[in-house]
Amino acid sequence: MRKALTKFQKFLRDHVLLVGLAAVLIPLLSLLVLQYWSLSKLERTSTAADVVWRKNYLNDVSKEIKFFYRNSAEQVLNIPAASVENGVLLSNYPFGKCSAEGAKRLFMATFDGQGGAKIHFYDAYEHTRVDDPPADEVRAAHMLVAHLKILNEEGKPTSPELTFEDRDPSNLVALKPIVDNRARVIGAAGMIIDRGLFSNVHLPRIIRNTQPRFFPDEKQAAVIVTAYDEKGRVVFSTQPVRGPGDETSVHLPPYSDWRLAVSSSSLTPEQWAHWNFKLSLTLSVLMTLALLAAVFLALRAAQREIKLSQMKTDFVSNVSHELRTPLASIRVFGEFLRMGRVQEQETVRKYGEYIETESQRLTQLVGNILDFSRSESGRKTYDFGPANVSDLVRAAVKTLDVQLRQHGFSVTIKEPPRPLPAVFVDAAAITQALLNLLDNAVKYSGSSREIEVWLGQERNFVTVAVRDHGIGLSRKDQQKVFEKFYRVCRGLVHESRGSGLGLALVKQIVKAHRGRIVVESQLGRGSTFRMYLPVKEKLTEGTIGRGHDPPVGSGPVLQAGD
Repeated sequence: MRKALTKFQKFLRDHVLLVGLAAVLIPLLSLLVLQYWSLSKLERTSTAADVVWRKNYLNDVSKEIKFFYRNSAEQVLNIPAASVENGVLLSNYPFGKCSAEGAKRLFMATFDGQGGAKIHFYDAYEHTRVDDPPADEVRAAHMLVAHLKILNEEGKPTSPELTFEDRDPSNLVALKPIVDNRARVIGAAGMIIDRGLFSNVHLPRIIRNTQPRFFPDEKQAAVIVTAYDEKGRVVFSTQPVRGPGDETSVHLPPYSDWRLAVSSSSLTPEQWAHWNFKLSLTLSVLMTLALLAAVFLALRAAQREIKLSQMKTDFVSNVSHELRTPLASIRVFGEFLRMGRVQEQETVRKYGEYIETESQRLTQLVGNILDFSRSESGRKTYDFGPANVSDLVRAAVKTLDVQLRQHGFSVTIKEPPRPLPAVFVDAAAITQALLNLLDNAVKYSGSSREIEVWLGQERNFVTVAVRDHGIGLSRKDQQKVFEKFYRVCRGLVHESRGSGLGLALVKQIVKAHRGRIVVESQLGRGSTFRMYLPVKEKLTEGTIGRGHDPPVGSGPVLQAGD
């Protein structure tokens, strides 16, 4: 089973391009078929959607026109009650300095409460009184203020709300009552809309300003917007009226019997829908091809990265910058001995011990890299047998004794009060894992010089926890700390050596023993790396040391070996 899995993994690595293309091509083709079905359905329903879109545009134009005239009338006709006293107008021009956009004429009506009414007409732009206004405008103004005069005579309250009156089709009037503090009407202000100015200036301007919000530049030429008066005559059109006659129309304010319509100059909504269908389908096919090309290039890059990764593994098998420290120590002590600077036998023995220890460390470093390379390539083998965890821990600490003493570190080994069962492990591999954990604790202890190793048992696992009191790990770092070549990017890290393989190798070793490793850490409070090694029942007669159970860390736990 394991051999078959290895072959399958090798096949995937060797044929990553073919497998990746197949994995992407099948979903893409499925999506393309689904897109074709969706676009076909969209083509059948887009005609109604196009009509709704046109309606929205026409309604938007209507709202813009209504807002324009209402805003202009509100500003001009908002005359205070103090301008009228006992039916007499107190100002020669009561409308102030506001610009009456869209107005042909302004008028002011005053009531004396006895049935009398006076209407004064004004030029909207010269701000002067008009003494001889056209008869039709006079007639329209008297007709509209008649009901307000009756309300004045009866003393009934009324609302000063602005209204648009088109009882006379040739004279559309915006009318606003003037009321006193008792809500009684005492006058009225009116604005006669300039019909020619509306159809020739304001309506075309509003239509042209709103078109880009609904139609792209390339589609505006294919859309005809037309306004019709109460007799159906064309008063404005963006283009000569022609085409298939597929008009969509709405009421056009402020004239209640005018109509605003939009139509196609060449293509009907059905033709537009079919054109959009072909365009969308073509774009979908092109995007699919572009995506396939991008995936192909990405997979080629991935295949190249796999080869480069293999080359990197081979390189790591032969070189590591961490070889410099033990080699330098051996060279220095060797030079002292060769030059005869050391005469005392005790010092010679001590230097020899240093050379031996550094040689062991050098061997451990080289073995670290070689073992990682073997694990990555699937060639690593383990020699399992019964082992005493306490002996393995002490041997690891002894190996690092010189390094620990040189840096002023003290290592405390704490064992549980009850005997621990032996474990069935590869002693050399577990020792190597312990060396890596201790070396990691030395590197990231910061100013602290205390390292603790706790032995214990949890259910069917013997635990070995290496605890430091250094810089600690963030949650993000805890998720990645067991990845190969990963190194924590913070101040102290740049001062410490390492290739980023130590913890990755620990994870591989523990996983190969069917155990797991977790990390418990908080920033600034140190880290605890705990190995769980499974116990074999047939070996439970072996025992290990005495001491205390390790404390439970307060930080989050990462199951690195699961």
